[in-house]
Amino acid sequence: MKATIATLPGDGIGVEVVAEGVKVLQAVAEKYDHRFTFEHHLIGACAIDATGTSLPDETLAACQQADAVLFGAVGDPRYDDPTAPVRPEHGLMALRKALELYANLRPVHVYPALMAVSPLRAELLEGVNLVVVRELTGGIYFGQRQEATEQNLTAHDTMVYDASEVRRIAHLAFKLARQRGRASGGNKVTSVDKANILASSRLWRRIVTEVATGYPDVTFETLLVDAATMHLLRRPRDFDVILTTNLFGDILSDEASMLAGSMGMLPSASLGAGAFGLYEPIHGSGYDISGKGIANPLATILSAAMLLRHSLGLGEEAKAVEQAVEAALDQGYRTADIAGPTTTAVSTEQMGNAVATALS
Repeated sequence: MKATIATLPGDGIGVEVVAEGVKVLQAVAEKYDHRFTFEHHLIGACAIDATGTSLPDETLAACQQADAVLFGAVGDPRYDDPTAPVRPEHGLMALRKALELYANLRPVHVYPALMAVSPLRAELLEGVNLVVVRELTGGIYFGQRQEATEQNLTAHDTMVYDASEVRRIAHLAFKLARQRGRASGGNKVTSVDKANILASSRLWRRIVTEVATGYPDVTFETLLVDAATMHLLRRPRDFDVILTTNLFGDILSDEASMLAGSMGMLPSASLGAGAFGLYEPIHGSGYDISGKGIANPLATILSAAMLLRHSLGLGEEAKAVEQAVEAALDQGYRTADIAGPTTTAVSTEQMGNAVATALS
């Protein structure tokens, strides 16, 4: 198979972890006789420095022409001022919007070898295998806003959804639950909202409940977001597919990362109507550890596995990458974020090498 993959390392540790993701994809290509072409482009702070914009036209055009995108992270302390007209994060949000990637899938798998790393007790973690489906191009992140000024110390952000946005993400979540049920016995959707307070959430609940009637084989429930945050830590095994809004999905998936032991373990896929997708770790640019060679590349490598499965249709190869990650962990390889007090941590590059070696 031939495929073109646009790689956008971005800022900070994004550069380091994407390099390991590419390394593993190259190992896959060699083992299975595929031909992957990688095209590197700028986004985020490095793009602002070079071009004045966080998403150069060249980068967007390359992504539109590629079969998939492997993304690292954006963010730089120099651009931390939230009122700045151009910020690194704007590039990623604009890219998702331009590519019409409305669904963000964030799977959470607890590896037996890492149970001791999670702050939760092992008996709560055994068998946890869930995915957060986050609506990605609507809601409060894209609604009308007003910044406070010295003259007017009020501000607002607006959470807006229309029925079509809710309906399309709901159908994706129910279809995913059905697929997971066939593969691993899941088959449940939990829709998370704040319908007791927010008008947008009441629309969300109404439309998702309507969509649920078309999937009688899928178990369906609704939870308020405050209850969901508690149950995610008290009984995480009860969740299969968590369907929620842009804001709540951002928060819940970060919380869920603690089940796996570290944000460095969680991959994600941003998908639209077709096979094309953007794949990235859920963590940020990690400037405090950037350049030290200690970042965990496994979330990026697992994102590469999702790329193989969802955009290239290479399910066997994706499974091989996931098994190679588990093999590396079983062999005792740990980066600093998942290393115990008596464990010697390996570097970002060493962890990537361990996964690539396990593939061969």
